Amino acid sequence: MDSLTRRALLAQGAGLALAGSLPAWGLAPSPAAEAFLADLERRTFDFFWETTDAKTGLAPDRWPTPSFASIAAVGFALSAYPVGVARGFITRAQARERTLNTLRFFAALPQGPGKTGVAGHKGFFYHFLDMKTGLRFDRCELSTVDTALLLMGALHAQSFFDAEQADEAAIRGLVDEIYGRVDWGWAQVRPPSIGHGWTPEKGHIPSDWKGYNEAMMVYLLALGSPTRPVKPEAYGAWISTYDQHSWGESYGHTFLRFPPLFGHQFTHCWVDFRGIRDAYMRGKGFDYFENSRRATYVQQAYAAANPLGWQGYSAEVWGVSASDGPADITLPYKTTTGKLEKRRFISYAGRGMGLHDDGTLAPYAAGSSIAFAPEIVIPALMAIKERYPHTWGRYGFWDAFNPSFTYPDVRLTHGRIEPGKGWVDTDMLGIDQGPMLAMMGNHRGELVWQVMRRNAHLIRGLKRAGFTGGWLG
Repeated sequence: MDSLTRRALLAQGAGLALAGSLPAWGLAPSPAAEAFLADLERRTFDFFWETTDAKTGLAPDRWPTPSFASIAAVGFALSAYPVGVARGFITRAQARERTLNTLRFFAALPQGPGKTGVAGHKGFFYHFLDMKTGLRFDRCELSTVDTALLLMGALHAQSFFDAEQADEAAIRGLVDEIYGRVDWGWAQVRPPSIGHGWTPEKGHIPSDWKGYNEAMMVYLLALGSPTRPVKPEAYGAWISTYDQHSWGESYGHTFLRFPPLFGHQFTHCWVDFRGIRDAYMRGKGFDYFENSRRATYVQQAYAAANPLGWQGYSAEVWGVSASDGPADITLPYKTTTGKLEKRRFISYAGRGMGLHDDGTLAPYAAGSSIAFAPEIVIPALMAIKERYPHTWGRYGFWDAFNPSFTYPDVRLTHGRIEPGKGWVDTDMLGIDQGPMLAMMGNHRGELVWQVMRRNAHLIRGLKRAGFTGGWLG
């Protein structure tokens, strides 16, 4: 990765660096941009409202392809409902009913060490659940980070539904019940670090959450647990791996690096990191919000430099993150410089800047950074829609597209070929739609952040992790 990320900027790099000095909230968008964002926000909200099962709250991993449920998508759905209330898409009563149905369903799902007939174990949930029964799908893993995504959405609901009303009190109680039964210490197989997950077939996955990535929420939730918290040493172990795995320079910015953009976005959907710092960031002199802002600008610079010569990459069209792709196949590809090379294309991967980059771009990758750098994100989203209108559908942007993949006779894993435009997905993924909706809400009114700043469990986790300053007081 280093050989790619340390390349010099092209001619437009100076302009990008200058833009990087703008305030994080950017300039006021034009009326056209406001109309575009309002439309995108409504369509993305409708994805969750219309594809989620109203009685169980189970959200599909993908749509419209028939799919199992994703517990991470359920977490994003739980955060979508308060955004819908704030925007007037649904009433508070509608959101309350859907949320209560979801939490009651999850609280009642059976847990245990068995291979079948359960939804989780030790308070954690399996990554994927059967869309009808809510039980473990196939042989998927018990996932600590996907359970954390579910819990973040639940905590958001807990603080949003704060009225002295029976159903809202029930929501708050159910969240405490679901969160409180998670045995975080059980996941510390190699203490004090927290492991990735477990399966009844093979036991604990032999890897831990280390380096800077989306799993910061795992540690914050484990520290903030009202019943089974881990010790602060767990967070110390987490940040102790930053220098080895993450800290460095790319395209003129020094920051905690993580190649896919989602790692800079997921925890930020719920945690307002502006002005609050842990011990590591106090030593660096800036906060995690600024870190994600830099990561966003670096992604734009990477696309402008386009070191691999993919079609469509530019300072206006960018965003490489985990997403669907066309197929798992190696094919001859002529780069933008005219060089013919064999290139590996991938169906689904944790794509990132210089990591599994096969020319596939994900609109949500840019979109979920809107709260960090709206001055470059909004133009990027509008440019994608204008230049690649086939990426737009009923619920906003399809998951991904690849202007370089124009092979008409290849059997595709996902999507289709748009004549003259390349590959485009025909699915939307809940785990990709979710962060974009949450961050649009944060950009246009801090809708999630304001609520989460009131959550006692999150505050406890942040303080135990050593965060100080800003809104933490």
